[in-house]
Amino acid sequence: MTIEAPALQRILPHRYPFLFLDRVLEIVQGERIVARKCVSVSDPLLQGHFPGNPILPGVVQVEAMAQAAVVLAQQSGYFDPETQDCLFIGIQEAKFRAPVVPGDVLDIEVKALRLGRVGKFEGQIRSGDAVCSSAKFTAIIEPKRRADDHAET
Repeated sequence: MTIEAPALQRILPHRYPFLFLDRVLEIVQGERIVARKCVSVSDPLLQGHFPGNPILPGVVQVEAMAQAAVVLAQQSGYFDPETQDCLFIGIQEAKFRAPVVPGDVLDIEVKALRLGRVGKFEGQIRSGDAVCSSAKFTAIIEPKRRADDHAET
């Protein structure tokens, strides 16, 4: 099953420039997902990180894994983006092994270790044969909050 950007925007609340998945290449419901991100020199996140030597920040790589995990949870029937939020509450064992630069085509693979109200995942990002980053992370699914729920009273 493949999912293109317009359908991803019905699952994820993120939009450009903070949507870090271009498409989903493969999903095995309840088990794993493989998504893709093409890194462009015009990406605003690369403009200041670092001028003359652009590198995609590691935190963005972890966020890309997290976004893929949300899609996996939704496609596996554990998350409804209309009524729920999927919030990441922990990152464990994040490792950054190779720089990600403009022109790289990233394959983002995330495996579900546990799905449910609290989910556990492990992810890895590759560019070709090179492992760029990996992490384990935890998410919680909660009822959706409105923006005014966050306002001070």
